[in-house]
Amino acid sequence: MSLKIRLARGGSKKRPFYRVVVADSRSPRDGRFIEKLGTYNPILGSDHPQRLVLNQDRVKHWLGVGAEPTDRLVRFFGQMGLVKATKFNNPQKAAPKKKAQERMAAVAEAARKAEEAKNVPKEEPVAAAVETAEVAVPEEAVVEAADAVVPEVVAEAPAE
Repeated sequence: MSLKIRLARGGSKKRPFYRVVVADSRSPRDGRFIEKLGTYNPILGSDHPQRLVLNQDRVKHWLGVGAEPTDRLVRFFGQMGLVKATKFNNPQKAAPKKKAQERMAAVAEAARKAEEAKNVPKEEPVAAAVETAEVAVPEEAVVEAADAVVPEVVAEAPAE
């Protein structure tokens, strides 16, 4: 007969309350059990003293006899120092799916481009930009562009 230390659910709909019990592994979750070891109330806050109430002496006894706790109870017992605490791996089901990953990548790319746009130096005057361009531009267009830039500079100059 293999023994399990597990949670047996009680309480009403959407108001769970659990008994911590030792039971034969073949018996139903909420069915026959050998001994009640304590209670677990997940509705209470994690720092509330009544959230998990255990008879630690009996838990140690059953662990010594060879009863296997469930994963949830291993976490609780590890926090209390009754068993060696193990590191748990969260399931891969929680990872974002393909479309969500694509959306996150697109948002990250847009943020990267926006950051690059901030770091680009401000535009030079048109005449200087035309001089560096490799395209042939008529002389009159350069003069008109320079005249368009100069009045803004003059207007911004402080009066003496």
